[in-house]
Amino acid sequence: MLSLAGCAGLPFGRDEAALGASQPFEMQGRVYARSSDRAFSGSIRWRHTGADDELWLGGPLGQTAAHILRDASGATLTTANQQTYRAMNLESSMRDTLGWALPLADLSHYVLGNAPSGASDENVKRNADQQLTSVLHNGWEVELTPGNQQGQGARPVRLRLRKEAVEVRIVIDQLEADIS
Repeated sequence: MLSLAGCAGLPFGRDEAALGASQPFEMQGRVYARSSDRAFSGSIRWRHTGADDELWLGGPLGQTAAHILRDASGATLTTANQQTYRAMNLESSMRDTLGWALPLADLSHYVLGNAPSGASDENVKRNADQQLTSVLHNGWEVELTPGNQQGQGARPVRLRLRKEAVEVRIVIDQLEADIS
């Protein structure tokens, strides 16, 4: 069950450094998230362009648990009970309303098998095939399981993100890059 708390009156704006990867994609998969006192398990559907993001989190019975829109002007999170939260910082808004957060700008790089541009080389690990396997960036510890099927290239099939008391696991079931 999704438990919600937060302030609907957060100022609307943007303080994240970038919108993430410039390469557009659509992704579908599964997500499990837990914090010290909350947990979520369901589906994730994400459409990322160089200019914006639209993300749906589905509950275990297929209903939309949260809908997230993010662009250069800020982020909007709408919950299952139609409460809308606007925020300067998407991670803070997600943490306040869902109990956990995604580093969406950086996550767009990880989904494509890349490290964010701000990640230092000493905090980026690759396997013998030069596929990204782990990154420590902005307080998030990220582990990537590279795909090994033909055509997947360096793209991961699983992600595990940890920061403080939050752990998020994502299984990427479908990824279509270079969408228009």
